[in-house]
Amino acid sequence: MPAWVGGDVVAQAAGTTEFAITKTADLHHAGQPWTLPNGHQLASFSEHPLCEPHVTIARGIAEDGHALDVAILLPSTPITGPLPVLVDPYGGPHALRVVRSQRAHLNSQWFADQGFAVVICDGRGTPGRGSSWERAVHGDLASPVLDDQVTALDIAAKHCETHLGCTLDLSRVAIRGWSFGGYLSALAVMRRPDRFHVAVAGAPVTEWRWYDTHYTERYLGNPAVDDTAYRRSSLIEDLESLERPLLLVHGLADDNVVAAHTLQLSSALLSIGAPHSVLPLAGVSHMTPQEVVAEHLLNLQLDFIRQHLSSSQNH
Repeated sequence: MPAWVGGDVVAQAAGTTEFAITKTADLHHAGQPWTLPNGHQLASFSEHPLCEPHVTIARGIAEDGHALDVAILLPSTPITGPLPVLVDPYGGPHALRVVRSQRAHLNSQWFADQGFAVVICDGRGTPGRGSSWERAVHGDLASPVLDDQVTALDIAAKHCETHLGCTLDLSRVAIRGWSFGGYLSALAVMRRPDRFHVAVAGAPVTEWRWYDTHYTERYLGNPAVDDTAYRRSSLIEDLESLERPLLLVHGLADDNVVAAHTLQLSSALLSIGAPHSVLPLAGVSHMTPQEVVAEHLLNLQLDFIRQHLSSSQNH
């Protein structure tokens, strides 16, 4: 039986290993089997994808001179007016979103096909650009990360206008994310409500003191020695107001970012009279493996974003 490994197929039988030639997967083509070593074409029984990402990667320069790569996904149907924006980041250490692979952008293209310009940026602190880039978040997991998402918005807006023939409506900007991306989404509407108008935060880390020490102390140090970086990066510390709609989503069986993160943030928001929404997912861990639940969750996020972006035009 062939085993799929990235863009290649490796066939193993009776102790021998043979290699099949394949088309390499990239932004414009999914990895498709091409020929077997004997020259015969390998038949494909895969279904035609319901969603085919169309990704443009733009590069721009931040005010301090560092470059940012920004992925932009637009609706597959003709565009008739300014597009509302959905920022769809992970944005944290150890993971990249701006990659030259179609399958990495399937969910983002689905959101784009609902009428959004989807913007994705791997800012400072993400891997793949050297140690100084990753260390840019040392002592502060909030400010550099959020600043780069704001810059990405402007890069995307300029690129769409000058190269893609469309306009982004920066008065209607949503942001959604999971895990570190959830933290970043909540952070965005709390600290930059002038640029982000609604957020969906899935399984967010809300207080870094409560997350894994082997991860957190690498970036923020030992809080028993100096907790300045923890207070600087917290969603709960010095919380004064929430001006924008926020939906918090958390699996109650999450053993990575435990549900207490969302519950404590919700409690802090209630203590200052800040309206927000909470969606607990019974029996769900850090991710959502159940296909039906994942599908409904995407639709719930879409409904929340649409509802509140429409009302944001009046504010």
